[in-house]
Amino acid sequence: MTDTMTATLPVLSFLETRVLGVLAEKQRTVPDSYPLTLNSLVSGCNQKSSRDPVIEATESEVQAALDSLKSLTLVMETSGGRASRFAHNIERVLRIPTQSTAIIAMLMLRGPQTAGKLRINCERLHKFADISSVESFLVELAERAAGGLVVELPRQPGSRENRWTHLLSGAPVIEERNAGSPTASADVTVGEIAALKANVARLEAEVSELRVMMSKLCAELGVTVGKN
Repeated sequence: MTDTMTATLPVLSFLETRVLGVLAEKQRTVPDSYPLTLNSLVSGCNQKSSRDPVIEATESEVQAALDSLKSLTLVMETSGGRASRFAHNIERVLRIPTQSTAIIAMLMLRGPQTAGKLRINCERLHKFADISSVESFLVELAERAAGGLVVELPRQPGSRENRWTHLLSGAPVIEERNAGSPTASADVTVGEIAALKANVARLEAEVSELRVMMSKLCAELGVTVGKN
């Protein structure tokens, strides 16, 4: 097993980063259950809380992500007992300290965040003394000689702090927003958009059912409803 990856870090898929994030998180939050079984890892990936976006990955999809990460030595598989267990190898492969792993894990699990938000969300993984401490590690991760692992995003209209995001899935797509737009200061996540679409679909289905019921009722009463 090599101690470092190739000079150019491969671009990981979203699910691969979710798997890595879960392993790094659970190592600190549930050490008695770590390394994780495949079943526990799937549950962690699909967790409803502390995840953005919320996903529903299948066992086979998570297994495929694990196989890919194992080929990069970012994940190690251990045998023993009834099921195989998996552990991350982030510090050794990327050559970063545990404090930086905590930050990277939160960015992989919750998306772009400010240094202040990261300090709060990292509390169970590592307790940073203050925001400036988080910022120091972020700058260190961004200015790595081997290649930056995080990047500071442009400040959003109406925001007081810049957000940071990881680069393990490649460079982020920066969306330009019109400062005069009513939604310019809105921080809409992928999960929120998915939830909104689901609500719209549900409401459309309910309206359709109500129309059918109304048509049947009018037919029974012999009432004709005109269309406007």
